[in-house]
Amino acid sequence: MFKGLIIQTFFYYSFIQAMISKLTLSLLTSLILSSSIAPVLASADSPLLVSQTSSQKQLDELLRRGRDYVEKKDYQRAIAIYQQAASLDNDNAKIFSGIAYLHSQQGNYSAAVKYYQKALSIDSSNPNFYYALGDSLANVGDNNNAASAYYYAIQLNPKFTKSYIGLGVVLLRQENYEGAAEAYKRVIALEPNNPEAFAIMGSSLLQQKQLDEALQYLGNAVQRFPRDVDLRLLLATTYLQQGQLELGKEHLKRAERVDPRNIKVQLKIARIYEVQDNLDEALSIYRRISFFNRKLPEAYAGVGRIQLAQKDYLGAIITYKDLIEVIPDNPEPYYYLGMAFKERDRAGEAKKALEYAKKLYQEYDNTEGVKKVDELLKQL
Repeated sequence: MFKGLIIQTFFYYSFIQAMISKLTLSLLTSLILSSSIAPVLASADSPLLVSQTSSQKQLDELLRRGRDYVEKKDYQRAIAIYQQAASLDNDNAKIFSGIAYLHSQQGNYSAAVKYYQKALSIDSSNPNFYYALGDSLANVGDNNNAASAYYYAIQLNPKFTKSYIGLGVVLLRQENYEGAAEAYKRVIALEPNNPEAFAIMGSSLLQQKQLDEALQYLGNAVQRFPRDVDLRLLLATTYLQQGQLELGKEHLKRAERVDPRNIKVQLKIARIYEVQDNLDEALSIYRRISFFNRKLPEAYAGVGRIQLAQKDYLGAIITYKDLIEVIPDNPEPYYYLGMAFKERDRAGEAKKALEYAKKLYQEYDNTEGVKKVDELLKQL
C-alpha cells in the first residue's frame, strides 16, 4: 500500500513540476520580450549589498564555530550555534538536517524527527534526509511513518542498502514478514556479503517462531560471518527459545569474546536475560551500563521495564524521570512514568505525565500511542 501511494505521489508531483516549468518558461519569455521592463542593478556600495555581505559573513562564522563544537563533540553548543545560523538562512536544508543529526547523536530522536521534517520541507528530493527521518522515527517507535520514510528514500535512491535494512527492521516490528523478506532479498541483490541482510531474515524466522528454520539459517550465517555479533546473538536467542540453554549461553560467551566492551552486545545480552525472565541478571547489566553511560536511553528503559515488572514503582518513577532528562521529547518515558504514578495511587501526577505523553504521540501522528494513553487515563 505504501509503495502504491508513493508511486502515485511521485508521478503526481512530476506532472505538477512539469506544468510549473512550462508556465515559468512562458513567463520568462514574455518578460524578456517586453520592452517596458528594464533590469535594476544595485551599485556595489548600496545598503542592500552591504547588508547581504554582512549577513553572509555572520552566517559563515556561525557555521565555522558550529563545526568546531561538533569536532569537540560539544553537541549542545553546536546545536545552539546552528539554530542561530538557521535564523539567518531559514531556507538551508543542510543546516536543519545538521541540527537533526546532532539531536540523534544524543539519543534525542523526537527532536531529530522535527528537524529532519523541516529539512525535507525545504528539500523534498533528498533521499538521505528521508533515510535519516526513517531512522529517527523508528527509534521513537513510530514504525508506520518510519516505513513510509524508508519507502520514499528507496524511491529516490534504489541502490542505498541501508534504507532496505531500516525498512526490513520496522516491517519485522509490524510483523510484516513478507515485506521484510522482500527487503532482505533486495539487500542481498545489492550487497551479497552484507551480514545485516542475513540478520533481517534470521529475525523474521525467529519472530515467526520458525525455530528449526532459524537455527539452520543462522547457523549457516554465523559460519559465513563468524565475527558478526548480531548474527551470533540471534543464534543464541534461537537456542534459548528452544530451551537449549547451554548452547545459547555458549554463543553469548562467544559474542562477548568477539567484542567484550561493545555496549550493544551488553544491551542485547541483558535483553535476552529479560526475555528469559532472568530479571535480576538483566537488571544488573542494565544498571551497570547506565552507570557508565549516563546518556544511553536503552539502558534506562531496560531498568524501568524490569522495575515495573517487579512492581518497584517508586524505583520506576526515579528511573523514568532520569530517562526524560536524556530524551525529553520522547513520549514513551512519560507514558511509563504515568503508569508508575498510577500504581502508587498518585493520580494527579499520573494524569499530568500521561497527558504530556499523549501530546507528544499526537505530534508524531502515533495513533497507537494515543490509544494506549487514553486506555490508561480511563483507569485513573
